[in-house]
Amino acid sequence: MNLSEIKELVTLMNDNDLLELEVEDGDQKVRLRKLYEGVREKIVAIPSAPIAAISAGAVAPAAAAPEGGTVAAEGAQKKIPAPMVGTFYRAPSPDSPPYVEVGDVVTKDTVLCLVEAMKVMNEIKTECEGTITEVLVENGKAVEFGQAMFVVALG
Repeated sequence: MNLSEIKELVTLMNDNDLLELEVEDGDQKVRLRKLYEGVREKIVAIPSAPIAAISAGAVAPAAAAPEGGTVAAEGAQKKIPAPMVGTFYRAPSPDSPPYVEVGDVVTKDTVLCLVEAMKVMNEIKTECEGTITEVLVENGKAVEFGQAMFVVALG
């Protein structure tokens, strides 16, 4: 995948208000995700297979982030919001157990759920450490961008 193709993907993300996009082309795979910096966000490329290096300056900033950024703090707890509009799934398949339950201890890389958007399953990770205290969305229900899905007690 070359730089112009990646720029096209960034434009696609911005034009369709996507927060994350993953594309596979043969043995090459690129994952783009908007990261929040205060009230502005930027898009970064996260290579999963060998591809050409992409400078951070090659990617344009996008729209403003929702109030509170990716994870909104509330005292010793954090609410984990939906990073996109889609369908919320607690497990990888109907026959599988949920990724997390209330009382589970999680780390920054723990997968909490899937959000299906445009027929793409997006893994949503905790991005903080603590214990799950609430699951706020019912399996199979629609979520809105920024809607709280989980509450994590920090620590």
